Amino acid sequence: MSVSPYSQVFLSSTNYNSKSLYKKRRKAMMKELDSFCVFAGMPLDPGGEEAFSQTFTRFMQEPAFLYLTGINQAECYLLLDPRDGAEILFVPPKDPFKEFWNGKRLGYLDGDNEVSKVTGFEDVRPVDELFETIIARAKKKPSCGHAYAYYFEKFPGDHNDQFRKEMQKALKGTGVTLKSAASIHWKLRLPLEKERILDARKAQAATEDAFRKVLGSMSHLTNERQLGLMLDYEMQRRSDGDLAFPTIVAGGENACCLHYVKKDEPLNKGDLVLLDFGIRMGTLHSDISRTIPVNGKFNPLQKMLYEIVLDAQTEYQKYVRPGVSLKEIGMVPWDFIMDALESRLVKGAKGAYELLYDKRPHGVSHFIGEQIHEGSPESRSLDVVLEPGMLISCEPGLYGEFFAIIGGKKYMEKIGIRIEDDLLITKTEFDNISSNIPKSVADLERLIH
Repeated sequence: MSVSPYSQVFLSSTNYNSKSLYKKRRKAMMKELDSFCVFAGMPLDPGGEEAFSQTFTRFMQEPAFLYLTGINQAECYLLLDPRDGAEILFVPPKDPFKEFWNGKRLGYLDGDNEVSKVTGFEDVRPVDELFETIIARAKKKPSCGHAYAYYFEKFPGDHNDQFRKEMQKALKGTGVTLKSAASIHWKLRLPLEKERILDARKAQAATEDAFRKVLGSMSHLTNERQLGLMLDYEMQRRSDGDLAFPTIVAGGENACCLHYVKKDEPLNKGDLVLLDFGIRMGTLHSDISRTIPVNGKFNPLQKMLYEIVLDAQTEYQKYVRPGVSLKEIGMVPWDFIMDALESRLVKGAKGAYELLYDKRPHGVSHFIGEQIHEGSPESRSLDVVLEPGMLISCEPGLYGEFFAIIGGKKYMEKIGIRIEDDLLITKTEFDNISSNIPKSVADLERLIH
């Protein structure tokens, strides 16, 4: 099967009509609008703002723009106007010299409809016509008195805020004010369509296969780097895109750093290693954490602590259902862990502990979608009531120093443990779409070789 030269510039799937899906999203957005709205893609390629930093870094598109267009390149803009149903895509000029260096890019060329063929947009214009189009739309005087752009009030200085300032300047003198479309957008974006759910399930299956492959090769991996490289390779060769985020591989005490990135130390037999990993399929992601014994066997204290975290995950899932918010149930696993440490470790094993945090080290859930950490950056959407189609993480953890006497033997560990699955909200509760990715003590000890 041939692959489009624009495969990573216009993100599409072989399982459904991607152009139709993006168009359906734009139509849904317009139904919620009472005036025209502009979404700004990222204005520059990575490093483009710094003369010394021009490197081949992975491009990250503004997720709102990506959600509505599928376009994964810089210097593009989208204008929607419900008054006449306009869907206008603005792209930079076609530049064969840049393509000689960096590959195919969507670009405007008078008389050429290649951008329309690739993206499904019927109205494609050069980016230098953006502000004159905005002014012309404003002069048609929307009855509501305002227009929209996508930006966040609490994040001054990001590219969306910079565009807000430029658009306000363009609207000056037209009598039209500017409002943020962010809250409208999030209402539509958090629940996944059936197509994105299919991509999410494919991402889980590929992630599972990669993880099982790594478990069977643990005896040959001697350091964090080797383990990370193998896991990344096994995920990426099964993916149609890229990693969901840089893989975390944290052996021993390194797992007590939540976003450990050093990833160059030895893997010591007798230690645990924390893995946080995932891949992209289409525009969806998997986000998985597993904590495994390097030598294939948990010692008794490691097993106790691991199963406390595992049971906390099970306890939390009792409360996951439509009609509740993540904020409402956010303390459930942390309260469970504190109680379990007292009953199982302190009383049951004459143990003691010192945590590296105060009761709650991090959130137990976040939404998953176009971003691996989906949701409004202002609130993480923690107040949003769960509804069918939403995809959330479930990732309790435990980080600190622990002591216990088990079977007459003393054990001490400075340890970090995190177990993360992805839960798809259904009509009545949820579907753990990560359930096939091994995580029980028995399964991990059986599969690690």
